[in-house]
Amino acid sequence: MTDANSKLPAVRDYLMRLQDSICAGLEAEDGAARFIEDPWTRAEGGGGRSRVMKEGAVFEQAGVGFSEVSGTTLPASATAHRPELAGAPWRAVGVSLVIHPRNPYVPTSHANVRYFEAQPEGREPIWWFGGGFDLTPFYPFDEDVQHWHRVAHDLCEPFGANRYAEHKAWCDKYFFLKHRNECRGVGGLFFDDLHADGFEQSFAYQRAVGDGFLKAYAPIVAKRKNTPFGEREREFQLYRRGRYVEFNLVWDRGTLFGLQSGGRTESILMSLPPRVRFEYGYVPEAGSAEARLADYLVPREWLANQR
Repeated sequence: MTDANSKLPAVRDYLMRLQDSICAGLEAEDGAARFIEDPWTRAEGGGGRSRVMKEGAVFEQAGVGFSEVSGTTLPASATAHRPELAGAPWRAVGVSLVIHPRNPYVPTSHANVRYFEAQPEGREPIWWFGGGFDLTPFYPFDEDVQHWHRVAHDLCEPFGANRYAEHKAWCDKYFFLKHRNECRGVGGLFFDDLHADGFEQSFAYQRAVGDGFLKAYAPIVAKRKNTPFGEREREFQLYRRGRYVEFNLVWDRGTLFGLQSGGRTESILMSLPPRVRFEYGYVPEAGSAEARLADYLVPREWLANQR
């Protein structure tokens, strides 16, 4: 598949700019640390640029990665819902990020926007978009979660009356730890195999999601980053980060795709938190701020009473 009959170059250009803008926005919010770029290449085809911020004033670790990769056979994680593409040559480009703040009152957050092309033998190229963003608080505030979902709702509005409801529900379902019977956080948006609206409309939606991330996240960071906390809150944050590790290593299709397609392991696993703890049989004290989190780890209609 060549660029002459591919939509990929336009998407690539946008995603590289998106990586730049998100890194700049996070650096401004942190105020102390900067991202270090780590370029990489892949033997089968393509490469990327991983950018990581470590030990910042606000962000303990933040990773924002851009990748453009290709291969001769799509791995199983990419064809689970498209079996007709098994064995097809493919190309993919995307930006993926995970932010692990230092302060337990600032939520962890994740976003991903990606584009695939596959070339089944004897057929026209097949393309689709995927991605979304989600929020994982440890000490949640209703106003923060409502702001997060309001941004998600508003960016979805130009793309149909049902877009937010459908992609919010998909997010709630996808970011669910079946073995824990709980959501990873308070959700957001998730979509995959997006192509039915045509390329221009689908690409516009991907841009809306990508550009919406900082609009949703930065105000929450600014509001909570100076909240006082102590050892108790920090220990709870580290414990709950363990759930993030469990989801990424057991359930996440993006992690599986990266590993199955021969991606760069260091870049794939930069989503994991720099510090985490596991504790056997931990149960938060009844009525505590820590116990309150469980009420947020179930799907909710956060905007039901919002204008």
